[in-house]
Amino acid sequence: MAAKLVVLVVVFVAVAAVEATSRGNNNGVSLCKMNEDGLTACKPSVTKPNPVDPTPECCKALSAADLNCLCSYRNSLMLPALGIDPELAMGLPAKCSLPVPSGCSAMKHP
Repeated sequence: MAAKLVVLVVVFVAVAAVEATSRGNNNGVSLCKMNEDGLTACKPSVTKPNPVDPTPECCKALSAADLNCLCSYRNSLMLPALGIDPELAMGLPAKCSLPVPSGCSAMKHP
């Protein structure tokens, strides 16, 4: 199980690196203004089967992130492919007491 998590984190970081490169960011890995440390800090909070409450480090990173940018990934196939639960990810700003961008609330299943 630990090996699977390591692989998922590596894939997540690799995708973030591609995203950073495509946005012209030369200061390391970032996604929507979240650096690699922030992404790593938030990963346990958006991964099933046992998500944990976000850490202060995660919330700090999320507070500096472009939440509208992050919201644009809510229907992406990339998140589930990386082991990230989109519903948990969309609920993260509220758990960190951050304003949720309009149209980006936690998804509801029919």
